[in-house]
Amino acid sequence: MLFKNGIPAKTPKLLKYFFRNRIWNYTKGKQQVFLTFDDGPTPGVTDWVLDVLNQYNAKATFFCIGKNVQAHKELYNRILSEGHTLGNHTNNHLNGWKTKTTDYIKNVDKAAEEIDSNLFRPPYGKMGFKQAALLAKKGYKIIMWDVLAMDWDKNLTPDTCYQNVINNTEDGSIIVFHDSLKASKNLKAILPEILKNLKLKGFSFETII
Repeated sequence: MLFKNGIPAKTPKLLKYFFRNRIWNYTKGKQQVFLTFDDGPTPGVTDWVLDVLNQYNAKATFFCIGKNVQAHKELYNRILSEGHTLGNHTNNHLNGWKTKTTDYIKNVDKAAEEIDSNLFRPPYGKMGFKQAALLAKKGYKIIMWDVLAMDWDKNLTPDTCYQNVINNTEDGSIIVFHDSLKASKNLKAILPEILKNLKLKGFSFETII
């Protein structure tokens, strides 16, 4: 499904091929999916997500904003202590298409002072070729996605967000949610049901490493 903002819930194969040096999904055959949460940690949201993940024995990867980690270190530490993994999502949620490369890399480096990870996801999925190349040279794996819940979009109903995930997830999918205040209404309505549904289908929920 393609929404008015032009973003597909399921990433097209052509886009994956064109940017094949980035990670969009993992190999099929293991009945695994990879839950990811962007933009946290956020009090009242991230801690709720962690509680729900624990209920379903599910692991996930959290792509954190550096300034949020600095402000909420206790949530960052809880993510780690409960067996989840972390990724860098810049320090200030920068749009790479609108940011000079030197400033973008400095911002990622600033976030890295708080976030110990070689995983990186560009906010909005937007970054330049040079930015990507420089981050790869620093040793980052650039993690994109196969499925978007689009939970941040307040014009979408929880049912639409739910269907985005359930109708498009397959073995090896990397799924994006957001542990942010903006997404919290949709996220809290759909995450338990999505975990329940995918678990009944035989999927396990694994971290990205």
